[in-house]
Amino acid sequence: MPAGTLYRGREGMWSWVAHRVTGVLIFFFLFVHVLDTALVRVSPEAYDDVVATYKTPIVAVMEYGLVAAILFHALNGLRVVAVDFWSKGPKYQKQMLWTVMSIWIVLMAGAIYPVLGHAARELFGS
Repeated sequence: MPAGTLYRGREGMWSWVAHRVTGVLIFFFLFVHVLDTALVRVSPEAYDDVVATYKTPIVAVMEYGLVAAILFHALNGLRVVAVDFWSKGPKYQKQMLWTVMSIWIVLMAGAIYPVLGHAARELFGS
């Protein structure tokens, strides 16, 4: 058994866990998003205050995490579909996971400036 883990699983197990965790995180984001959007009908001033907090650097980092969760969940979901519906999917599931991770890293690197650029300007100036 690998040190520090309870299960003998390898890449497949960790991608399963990450898929579930990202799914729950995305669900909670959507729940909060619906609540804060509904706030506009109750109190537009309170809504404006909430939206103002979203423009802080810490929330920008959280948005980057949201992008990471959505991208991983989407890419891994495509891999799961391929494993389930392609006859050779189980044989190549490990290679597909590393392909998903590679694509995810490239996309996350490309998302740094668009998502975190405002926070960097806020913290360090133009």
